[in-house]
Amino acid sequence: MNIQPSQRVQQIKEYYFSTKLKEIAALRAQGVDIISLGIGGPDLPPPASVMDTMAEAVHDPANHGYQSYVGIPELRQAFARWYKKWYGVDLNPDTEVLPLIGSKEGVTHITLAFVNPGDKVLIPDPGYPTYTSISRMAGAEVITYDLVEENGWQPDFEALERLDLNGVKLMWMNYPHMPTGAKARRETFEKAIDFGRRHGIVIVHDNPYSFILNPEPMSIMSVPGAMDIAIELNSLSKSHNMPGWRVGVAVSNPTFLSWMLRIKSNIDSGQFKPLMLAAARALEEGPEWHDALNKAYASRRAIAEEIMTELGCTFDPSQSGLFLWGRIDDPSVSSEQLADRILAEARVFVTPGFIFGHNGDRYIRISLCAPEDKLTEALQRIRNVNKKA
Repeated sequence: MNIQPSQRVQQIKEYYFSTKLKEIAALRAQGVDIISLGIGGPDLPPPASVMDTMAEAVHDPANHGYQSYVGIPELRQAFARWYKKWYGVDLNPDTEVLPLIGSKEGVTHITLAFVNPGDKVLIPDPGYPTYTSISRMAGAEVITYDLVEENGWQPDFEALERLDLNGVKLMWMNYPHMPTGAKARRETFEKAIDFGRRHGIVIVHDNPYSFILNPEPMSIMSVPGAMDIAIELNSLSKSHNMPGWRVGVAVSNPTFLSWMLRIKSNIDSGQFKPLMLAAARALEEGPEWHDALNKAYASRRAIAEEIMTELGCTFDPSQSGLFLWGRIDDPSVSSEQLADRILAEARVFVTPGFIFGHNGDRYIRISLCAPEDKLTEALQRIRNVNKKA
């Protein structure tokens, strides 16, 4: 038999971290101690009250059935209050809030809801690889737009205006930016909404990092006119240490969300009610939760900065988010070469910037999702390697 996969499978590769984690697992199985500073998966627990809410709700026999595709009212209302409290954005919880099984899944729902085969999608370089892979799965033509350090990793809208925008359906954005840590700017959001409205391009803003080492959380939905042309994704993965819980949200106008719901309702069967009740509780956490979490990340960040310097990289100290992004000073060394060398010689895994696009090849990324003692050990290992060189 000559059975072949679909064309969409042939057009994409396995996610970089999926393959790299298998490589690391194989090394660990051989007894090699690897310190992973690659993935941004929070290692700290959620608020205790969240776990207590989940545990209590699990014991209620009424909570184990199928749930609504749009989530329970308590969760939608909690998201609406959260947006008002932190971003100053008023949302109708019944029509402008759509809970998701993680914001990564939301990338799929949005793409399938708006993009036909042959349509174009604007994707940042560097940027989250999933934007590209899902677009290609949908048969879209990926048009990358450059983000460069000299422009603060912000879009160049004059350059975007010079592109052939015929057939462009979506523009993906993400601030605080992953992987560079560039902060959101009101001016950037205003330009994006104006750009989208004039060209009929839906602006999708992915916003999971706004509470991490970022004193001024910002939402694109706070810009006048954003509700007409934008969708924002958000998540509890980073803000509340709940990555494995898979709780996200899309906020937009009722029409856009209804189109997403057509896709979503044919893919999943809703979320576990105790999980949604616990997520609603998480959204009620006050500034003291975020202050304590950021204090921990700030301590880790100081060690990550030492690691970055030891690796011969420079960085912007004003970055936000769960990572530290650094430029490799040696022009003869690529990000892949440096990452592979550190893994082989120091047994420390850092993320090479090339996986985020061409403009990331001169950079590496260090995750803050490791305890201070592991970060300190990684620093010492790299110092020992450098002493031998």
